[in-house]
Amino acid sequence: MAVKRDYYDVLGVSRDASDEEIKRAFRRAAQQHHPDIDSSDGAEERFKELNEAYRVLSDRQRRTAYDMFGHAGVDQASAAGGGFGGGFGPFGDIFDAFFGGTPAGSRTRRRVVAGADLRYDLTIEFAEAMSGVTRSISFPTLVTCPVCSGSGGEPGVEAETCPECNGSGERRRVSQTILGQMVNITVCPRCHGDGKVVSTPCAHCEGDGRVREERSLDVVIPAGIDSGQRIALEGQGEAGPRGGPSGDLYVVVTVRDHAELLRRGTELYVELPVTFPQAALGATVEIPTVEGHEPLEVPAATQSGTEIRLKGRGVPRLRGGGNGDLHVIVTVVVPPKLTKKERDLLKQLGEVSGPAVLPKGGGGVLERLRDFFAG
Repeated sequence: MAVKRDYYDVLGVSRDASDEEIKRAFRRAAQQHHPDIDSSDGAEERFKELNEAYRVLSDRQRRTAYDMFGHAGVDQASAAGGGFGGGFGPFGDIFDAFFGGTPAGSRTRRRVVAGADLRYDLTIEFAEAMSGVTRSISFPTLVTCPVCSGSGGEPGVEAETCPECNGSGERRRVSQTILGQMVNITVCPRCHGDGKVVSTPCAHCEGDGRVREERSLDVVIPAGIDSGQRIALEGQGEAGPRGGPSGDLYVVVTVRDHAELLRRGTELYVELPVTFPQAALGATVEIPTVEGHEPLEVPAATQSGTEIRLKGRGVPRLRGGGNGDLHVIVTVVVPPKLTKKERDLLKQLGEVSGPAVLPKGGGGVLERLRDFFAG
């Protein structure tokens, strides 16, 4: 039987971490290790472990039991129906389900609703993606009401237990079916699952605890980012209703294409056209790079399709470790039209050069295709 890891270690938080710190740690880890994202072995088990740790540490009573007795305290409580000193223990839920009330001694629960996550689409230039840039963005969102501080009530008005659901945030209805009694549970229509109501709603936010406004943020775009990648800004989404935690903001980046360079991950490619004399004799030609155009030495006897690799002249790697490479693919261009002088000179060259011979060392097209399919 596998030994369970400490729940605090699973989430990467200290034992005195706040509820908000535990939530943030879980969301970060869940995004990283979700089986749809993490394709490594054991991703599904790690994700289950994260969920189990969060279910315990996000519940105040279960966390207290875990801090006192470790895994044994939580496992025993789960086996007993989840009761941690509630007057009716495992029978409390049954009593509540069939009689619609909350037995004495059991705790009521407040349904805390987090704010919605937001998405912002941002387009940047190719050069900005290569060097990194800070962009200012503005977007409409819901923020905590400045008048009631998110409570939903007028200043000085205390929230009261909802008389409709007795603070449970739920409405339960028992019906008789051919299979026996069935319990239908819905969110309380009066408190909307909050468990509390205010007698005098805040006039500024109409009791929601939030108001809409335009928010401005500076977003740091790291060097090397690619189209489709996103930047997560925790807690910058919509504020939760009636003081609930804020959601996150996801900035999805689109990088404009370069006019001459082709990007594939951290590698850049450019096709370099040269004339036959330049390829045969060698030449210095201009090529486009991330920084701008610069000279490149083309060696003599360069064949069409030759790749000249410039190490470290590609895209910066997001997590450090230098840059990719710039691949210059040489293409020898045959002019579609020749002047009389050019034709005469080429005839003279043809008379002295003899028949064409493929270069040694796999320079032919068939050799390159063979190497490609073999790889």
